[in-house]
Amino acid sequence: MMQQAAHNFDRAKGKMAGDFRTMIADGEELLKAAATVSGEGFAAARTRFEQRLTSAKASLAEASQPAIDSAKESAAVADRYVRGNPWSAVGIAVAVGAVLGFLAAKR
Repeated sequence: MMQQAAHNFDRAKGKMAGDFRTMIADGEELLKAAATVSGEGFAAARTRFEQRLTSAKASLAEASQPAIDSAKESAAVADRYVRGNPWSAVGIAVAVGAVLGFLAAKR
């Protein structure tokens, strides 16, 4: 499952990077059109820029969804473990706290 989520994230990351490159190019075109202030050219560039921005937002939402799902599943697993083994969880928390305290005292 983790490999599938990583694969989905990599694929979405590549698509999102392409969308951002296109969005930057469209933004530059929009600035050039604004400099010449041609009504039709400016409107067309603005429309393309808005479409790319919408696409980039959708890609970001799509890319973050597997991470959100994975985090929710991990939290549910941790919750089940803590409810099933409360003293083990307390022992782990004390050990982690002691290590962090030791490391903080070293500084």
